[in-house]
Amino acid sequence: MKIPYHIAIEGTIGVGKTSLVKLLGERLEAKLILEEFEENPFLVDFYKDLERFAFQTQLFFLLSRYRQQQSLQQTDLFTKTIISDYMFVKDRLFAALNLNDKEMSLYNSVARILEKNVTSPDMVIFLQSDTDRLMQNIIQRGREYEQGIDWKYIDALNQIYNEYFFRYDKSPLLIINTNDIDFVHNKNDLEEIIEFIRTPVEGTRYFNPLKSLN
Repeated sequence: MKIPYHIAIEGTIGVGKTSLVKLLGERLEAKLILEEFEENPFLVDFYKDLERFAFQTQLFFLLSRYRQQQSLQQTDLFTKTIISDYMFVKDRLFAALNLNDKEMSLYNSVARILEKNVTSPDMVIFLQSDTDRLMQNIIQRGREYEQGIDWKYIDALNQIYNEYFFRYDKSPLLIINTNDIDFVHNKNDLEEIIEFIRTPVEGTRYFNPLKSLN
């Protein structure tokens, strides 16, 4: 099967989006669009004081992601596949959790204008995981500014993601349960995911692999 032109991989913080994008990019010889989260000057302060720095953090991400999305429309004719580690809509999911009503109203007025110029991916892969596994992954990867993230915050974000993708219908959707797999260190897990991606998809398909045996 021909690989879709633009594949977007999504999921809650710590689920392994960027790791999978890089692995698939190498195997599929794809162009990568990676979220530039470390360029956000408000991010460290946000994790120290969510309420105070949420709006600045969110607005920076919105504009940064919009700039990246515009670059998708300027790829050369020889690019066969693009894989990104986020969708533009993710910013709205975070905003819904992080902003108060007045901030959300102002955010929406800007986001609606930008969203008109953003195209949906040809396929979305939603990496699903339970909150305890996400917290374990966050601790293990050791980003200093993430170490104070509250379990309740990740759980609330996880619920928002699950609810959104339960209703998602803008493109073919693959939902992969990552609780019991390790596609970074287990080649069999990665091969199963690649095979799953190559299978023709209409609507939503679920992939619930058995626990890895190393």
